[in-house]
Amino acid sequence: MKSDVNFKRIVVKIGTSILTDKHNHLDADLIANIVRQIGVLMDCGKQVIVVSSGAIGCGLDTLNLSKRPSDLSELAALASIGQISLMQAYQDAFKQIGKNCAQVLLTWDDFSSRKRFLNAKKTINQLYKYQTVAIINENDSVSMEEIKFGDNDKLSALVATLVSCDLLIVLTDVDGLQDRKSNQLIEYVEKIDSKIMSLACTSTKFSCVGGMFSKLEAIKIANESGIPAVLANGRTDNILIDIVEGKNPGTFFCAGNKRLARKNWIANSARPKGVIIVDDGAKTAIKSKNKSLLGVGIVNVHGEFKENDVVFIADSSNKNFAKGITRFSSSHVVHIKGKKGEREIIHRDDLVII
Repeated sequence: MKSDVNFKRIVVKIGTSILTDKHNHLDADLIANIVRQIGVLMDCGKQVIVVSSGAIGCGLDTLNLSKRPSDLSELAALASIGQISLMQAYQDAFKQIGKNCAQVLLTWDDFSSRKRFLNAKKTINQLYKYQTVAIINENDSVSMEEIKFGDNDKLSALVATLVSCDLLIVLTDVDGLQDRKSNQLIEYVEKIDSKIMSLACTSTKFSCVGGMFSKLEAIKIANESGIPAVLANGRTDNILIDIVEGKNPGTFFCAGNKRLARKNWIANSARPKGVIIVDDGAKTAIKSKNKSLLGVGIVNVHGEFKENDVVFIADSSNKNFAKGITRFSSSHVVHIKGKKGEREIIHRDDLVII
């Protein structure tokens, strides 16, 4: 393997579609093969973090169920059952190559809270110091509907921004993004725009929540945070090694400009607690002139929020165009909205255009 590769820290997302075989049983051989490649990367000085789906699928297999339920409590129970089998398979595979792995379960709350966000980052960094690979999954057994990620594609992008990785690899059961007219693989995407998103198709597999659309949305989050990504077939021989060596066996998505870690958290991880509506002048000042939000430009407030909560900023058409950390509660903002003065409601350093 080449030693002059720039990707030092890599997040690998492994989808349910490649973790299970045609009979919906956990594919231990595939897991062992991917883990072997991770071992090679680690021996070359790379840090690899895995975001793995499959817990609910393993639960379905354990109970010999053919249909994925829609009830949240049933899914939570299946995840609890399947998580044991899933982690056992990973542990067995890592033991075979003489390395360790650890389970890390996350929910939206772990990303929305700045303190918990930083604690999760510290835990993953400590695992790296122990030469232990973090296997991350959503904590389905306790997640309520309003705090679920919806799929592990988005979770992988949030983890990528959490650890400030150099590359996000999304492994699935297709070779990459394809042109739907020519059926040819698109090897290089400079920017995910509406044309690229239109190439996505919805997954119909009962075991999967995501599809190509959710993968592109996740990759877009990573790209906008300054992280390149590759979408590739996880069943291809030596796929991880080939990607890291720059052979590009899938679709490569270019990174945008890097943002400060705090602004990445505001843009992608923090869940807004309310909305501040502003006039056209304030919108122009924020978007075009990199100005802070002042009270004079505010016309209305929706929802209840506290000081230091993250909120949306919307225009007069109620379209969200920015997010930021407010310095005042919703009741205080209502009191001072429209009034002249230099008091900054959201400082430009705590504000991100979306």
